[in-house]
Amino acid sequence: MAVTPIDAATVVLLRHVKGSDRGFEVLMVLRSSKSSFVPSSYVFPGGRVEEEDTLPEMKQFSPMPHAIRNRRELDKRMIPEGDVGFRVAAIRETFEEVGLLFAYGKEGSLLSLNRDDTEQRFISYRRLVHSGQIAFTEMLGKEEVTIALDRLHYFSRWITPELSPIRYDARFFVARVPPCQEALHDGSELTGHMWVTPGDALKGCREQRFPMVVPIIMTLEELSRFDTIEDVIESTTGKKIQGVLTRMVLKGDEVEEHTPDGRIFRHSILPHTGMS
Repeated sequence: MAVTPIDAATVVLLRHVKGSDRGFEVLMVLRSSKSSFVPSSYVFPGGRVEEEDTLPEMKQFSPMPHAIRNRRELDKRMIPEGDVGFRVAAIRETFEEVGLLFAYGKEGSLLSLNRDDTEQRFISYRRLVHSGQIAFTEMLGKEEVTIALDRLHYFSRWITPELSPIRYDARFFVARVPPCQEALHDGSELTGHMWVTPGDALKGCREQRFPMVVPIIMTLEELSRFDTIEDVIESTTGKKIQGVLTRMVLKGDEVEEHTPDGRIFRHSILPHTGMS
């Protein structure tokens, strides 16, 4: 009997290639070899949706920004009710895992951490939230900031195959990296991070020096078709998204993973669990 997937959210963080007005890089993080799910693999920041992320009280920490000037812009930024918990989880997990926070300050602009005192304060918050010593909402309340749900753009949805004993139903969002903030992996769940172009990440995967699982590979393939961050974000407007569920078939010491479009990926272990 298949395990019921757990709701999860992932953020594909994008930044411009330095010194160029075209091209972009994505933030890839390396999961610990001790992880029960996709160990020693490069993924995007993210994690499961917690009960706290879906509570009605979250709405007070996530109003729409004030700088909406017309109905067309409002329509573009409207967030379906069912998406809120996923977006909150995506922002919280991104903060916990790599220290980047999508939030608006009291004046309505995106939060910047370019002052030493502000940066150190949020480093302390990150440690406390990550360890469960304080709730994410407690930090938001103390700092009087609101989370920038509208900066995340729904890109795709992936469901872990039924053969896996650990399964997730994950929403993938794309987002431009917040200004004046630097990524730093947490050192426990994640043991490394790097900015890389989609093409270079895919090349590394083909050369078997950059391990990734199918949802990550196919997301990077889709991203590699775009020239700019603006093109990526614009592609999400009106995008019809359906959950992608691959199918795994055991064949001796190998696993074949079949995608709905007919592609087959072969693995020597179960890539979604790290189990042989």
